Amino acid sequence: MTRLLALLLAGVAMAAVAGYQASIEDWRRQRVAALQADGGWLTVTGLFWLHSGSNRFGSNQANEIVLPDGPPSAGLFELRDGSVTVKMEGQTRVLKPDSEDAARVGRLSLFVLKRGDRYAIRMKDPESEFRKKFQGIRFFPPDETYRVTARWVARPRQLPIANILGQTEPSDNPGYAEFELQGKQMRLYPIIEEPGDQQLFYIFRDLTTGKETYPAGRFFYSDMPKDGRVVLDFNKAYNPPCAFTPYATCPLPPKENHLPIRVEAGEKTYHLNP
Repeated sequence: MTRLLALLLAGVAMAAVAGYQASIEDWRRQRVAALQADGGWLTVTGLFWLHSGSNRFGSNQANEIVLPDGPPSAGLFELRDGSVTVKMEGQTRVLKPDSEDAARVGRLSLFVLKRGDRYAIRMKDPESEFRKKFQGIRFFPPDETYRVTARWVARPRQLPIANILGQTEPSDNPGYAEFELQGKQMRLYPIIEEPGDQQLFYIFRDLTTGKETYPAGRFFYSDMPKDGRVVLDFNKAYNPPCAFTPYATCPLPPKENHLPIRVEAGEKTYHLNP
């Protein structure tokens, strides 16, 4: 009976491991599909900083924003008093920054970004060379030891987060996750990207950063803490958008999130090949 019970427990354990690995493989497929999708990061092919006043755009080289598709003179973006409007085909409308609100020119989509006190136009092109030449992502093998249950300490504050533009802005940090990995006690400090978000966002680096993994660090999400615990799954650590396009404005890991271990889980370095 004892032997039978042991065999049953071993079978349950093996099924659990297989189920977890299958869930990670499914997550990876979804991740790659999102990158390759229309409007995914592989389609981002331009970033144009606006100056105050009129910023003309079109395919003619005389425009301040030169596009690879559309008419020679497609319209203009007007930046005044912290508001961006687009004027096209005799119509004018406000574009909301950092949203899906876009101006369409030929095959292109043009979005407004706000970074600090600066505004820019992000261009997405479904015929991007980044998209055409994408050859997939390399991953570390799934390893359930990198899925850890951490103690959650609620301690709300503003955490300064720098980006690759050299800007630093405060972000909402609701507390920290405290955990042990590879025999070391560590903490990670997540942020809430937008008010009302139901996930925590982690920006971190470790001793693989700049070697096997992307030089600017990696990201992952967790569900919100429950009963004083939060589950961190480094197998879902992924490269920032800057790994796939030079026209992203990625945040960088705060010093609090520099881990003194090698996290051999999640995505490896992606070699951009435009």
